[in-house]
Amino acid sequence: MDEILRIEQLRKELHEHNYRYYVLNQPTIDDQAFDFMMHELQDLEAKHPEMADPNSPTQRVGSDLNEEFQQVTHKYPMLSLANTYNEQDVADWYESVKKGLAGEDFEVCCEMKYDGLSISLTYVDGRLTQAVTRGDGVHGDDVTANVKTIRSIPLVLTPPASNDLFSAPSYPREFEIRGEILMPWAVFEKLNKEREEAEEPLFANPRNAASGTLKSQKSSLVASRQLDAYLYYLLGEELPAEGHYENLEVARQWGFKISEGMKKVKTLQEIYDYINYWDTERKNLPVATDGIVLKVNSLRQQRSLGFTAKSPRWAIAYKFKAERVCTRLNEVTYQVGRTGAITPVANMDPVQLAGTTVKRATLNNEDFIKSFDLHIGDYVYVEKGGEIIPKIVGVDIDQRPIIAQPVQFIRRCPECGTPLVRYEGEAAWYCPNDTGCPPQIKGRIEHFIARKAMNIDSLGPETVDDYYRQGLIHNVADLYTIDVQQINGDGSRTKSAQRIVNGIAASKEVPFERVVFALGIRFVGETSARLLARHFKTIDALMNAGLEELQEIEGIGEVMAKSIITYFHDEKNLEIVNRLRSYGLQMEVSTVNSQLSTKLEGQSIVISGVFAHHSRDEYKAIIEQNGGKNVGSISSKTSFILAGENMGPSKLQKAEKLGIKILSEDEFLSLLE
Repeated sequence: MDEILRIEQLRKELHEHNYRYYVLNQPTIDDQAFDFMMHELQDLEAKHPEMADPNSPTQRVGSDLNEEFQQVTHKYPMLSLANTYNEQDVADWYESVKKGLAGEDFEVCCEMKYDGLSISLTYVDGRLTQAVTRGDGVHGDDVTANVKTIRSIPLVLTPPASNDLFSAPSYPREFEIRGEILMPWAVFEKLNKEREEAEEPLFANPRNAASGTLKSQKSSLVASRQLDAYLYYLLGEELPAEGHYENLEVARQWGFKISEGMKKVKTLQEIYDYINYWDTERKNLPVATDGIVLKVNSLRQQRSLGFTAKSPRWAIAYKFKAERVCTRLNEVTYQVGRTGAITPVANMDPVQLAGTTVKRATLNNEDFIKSFDLHIGDYVYVEKGGEIIPKIVGVDIDQRPIIAQPVQFIRRCPECGTPLVRYEGEAAWYCPNDTGCPPQIKGRIEHFIARKAMNIDSLGPETVDDYYRQGLIHNVADLYTIDVQQINGDGSRTKSAQRIVNGIAASKEVPFERVVFALGIRFVGETSARLLARHFKTIDALMNAGLEELQEIEGIGEVMAKSIITYFHDEKNLEIVNRLRSYGLQMEVSTVNSQLSTKLEGQSIVISGVFAHHSRDEYKAIIEQNGGKNVGSISSKTSFILAGENMGPSKLQKAEKLGIKILSEDEFLSLLE
């Protein structure tokens, strides 16, 4: 056979075998035969580079090259759903749909709510052309190269046979299908076991593992993690059917992995039956789920019902109640955070909870421990908050051993031995040795490089830890002395090393207010750093400020003011600040960021939701440049709310209760014009 024809034949057959194995779970050949065909195709493609195809089955192995993700604007915004946790809310939603449709009959499509990373896939002429994460709902990351390694996602669709009377309608020339990228439980457990043996940090849950994997800059790593995907929403101009359920059934025939648990119902009781069945049965699924999604099936009726400011009226998510287990508390250990806060951790007998093995849970602080009167040896009840973070919610006193001893909170830092302190009004104990305690040093560097601080996105926590262990960095100022040769290893990482050095250099243009935040002064958050920068204008004025002057600034209390003074009276901190100044960081307010107008003078404004024209950070800056004040929570003093898509339901409810005005993005911009 002609080699070109053989390449095309092998591609077609391998796509089919991938589909049968990863989607249908019905393989027709063994692994050895599959591998033999794959090797043959790889050899033929190497001989015929003119036949290169990014959607060839051979491309699923991924690449070791580092790639920067590009931001993509969604053609259709990816909105979130309103959540409910009880049947009464489901009934209220059902009645609101009935009212919205003026009594017209309607069907509801019931689906599993998979706990993974939302993805949007675009197909043109039956070929995968782009895969984009949800991002902020308006913009997402282009992760096409990584998604192509997921074998349950078809790269090329096989058109239905034209002579088959029962075949699905042919797919549109261009369409979008959305779903969830997931890490199966079995893969998650294996991955964490490998990381534990390698003494690497464990992933908290499959969702975090899937998200971290998909955001990897190496698609070869993504390929090795064996991610899966379920698709649940078809969008486009020429869809095959008028019903959501029917469209997904057609998409199943095109080769997409659609949940077998999807069901179409008409009555409220049928919805309850579906919820009750899957509340138990979901524990037998190979992937994580955290609820049920209910959607009005008719696309026409969906359009009629429309959207609120935050979510579609035609859909709602029912979240399952957290699973609870009982296990034995064996030991309490202590972790040191970036700010020196000490977090106690319960170490327990391993127990299965919501699909994962749990043996540790946070205990928050000393007051939390005392509230449960915790003893070593107690049998404790454990839940997962949002089915993610394990937490202790109770103690079975009847099972307490006679010799059990109460948990005694430590009084010295477990890392450096420094006596702990507890600040007035704070629940946590702190290690005050912020310049000599290793977890605090690394934590402060990680805080310094974060997006809302210096935004050195070419660095990450693992790299910081590596540089710290090598002795390349001991504080944030040391970052600016790194050169390519130091971090190029064996000489094979020149490109990535140069990107890191360039990223560090670019951070010198970050405005002063973010430099203040990046310093990591205890209790000084993003908003208070901005207030301090705008008030004092220069780092020298801030360094020399007294207690009374600091407290005169609205939002700066006594505890924060004392912390600022303590920070700038530490010789090591002063040395770091002066070094940063000498390296060229912004140490005063730029005239570019000066006030533009007084149109918002005296107004306190809350920002909520997702925006189309500017980012949240940009709107915060715009508000301040026009004399306004950003506040994080709604109160009677709030002037108005700048609301984008997906405004939080609790904020909306509170605003309505207090009669707070809500401005859309366009109304806000018109106000400033």
